[in-house]
Amino acid sequence: MHHSMKLYSRHRELFLRYYIWQAKWTRIPLVGRLVRRVANLYGGRLHGAYVLSTAEAERVVDIAGEVALGPCSCRQVFRNCDNPIDTEIMVSLERNAFVTERPQEYRRITAEQAKEVLRQCHQRGLIHTIIRCRGDFYAICNCCNCCCVPLRLSKRYGIGKSLTRSPDIVAKFGRSQAAGQVDREPSAV
Repeated sequence: MHHSMKLYSRHRELFLRYYIWQAKWTRIPLVGRLVRRVANLYGGRLHGAYVLSTAEAERVVDIAGEVALGPCSCRQVFRNCDNPIDTEIMVSLERNAFVTERPQEYRRITAEQAKEVLRQCHQRGLIHTIIRCRGDFYAICNCCNCCCVPLRLSKRYGIGKSLTRSPDIVAKFGRSQAAGQVDREPSAV
């Protein structure tokens, strides 16, 4: 887990509000171009989201092994609709700052329960995304188009790198999990 994830997990509400506030600057002539460029670099390299199909999200859950359910950060902060709040599936629990920093908000669930959440969210028309900070994928968010920060950044403010599509995202997640397993293995003596 990257050290910035602890900071983000403790103050995610402030970060999400800041992202939207900063994105509004993209509409200011001259300054907007620079803000959009910096935000796209940030989204592409540091903290961004990838759209998933339901089948891809289910495969991610299978690869993750242990999962936890908690509140959708975007909907919890912005509350633009009445969709359910507890729809964010945390993955990579051993390295997940959200689960360790906010244990009262998350509960461990089985892979089958996570897949049922994904199906229910799909039926409601919610968008499945997997969220990444640096090389760590930490959550499958099931958000709506009125609250989802990465979607709003992309569609309303032209920050396209905040939410992208990658045909091999499940494989990327699998590789990040494998790399994490190697990092946690005890060294040979």
